[in-house]
Amino acid sequence: MLHQYSITEARSSLPSIVDQAEAGVEIQLTRRGKPVAAVVGLRVLERLRGDQPQFRTAYQDFLKRYSLDEVGLDHDFFAPFREKGTGRQVSL
Repeated sequence: MLHQYSITEARSSLPSIVDQAEAGVEIQLTRRGKPVAAVVGLRVLERLRGDQPQFRTAYQDFLKRYSLDEVGLDHDFFAPFREKGTGRQVSL
């Protein structure tokens, strides 16, 4: 659900706006009726910034906890998906 506040309204409602953003509500700030900014909770910001582990790290952690046999994958499952070519030519 999207909530909109003018910047003037936001000044007087900041504690409420922060509570809503923390709860996951989409908050949009407007100036003269046009959207100019958004207020998001910290969890959303971290996700947008990419503060998540990289795929390689997450996959290695997964493999430490589970064997491919446990999850039902063959060890060469990904082999057909890997690009074996030399890549595209680049002119420098």
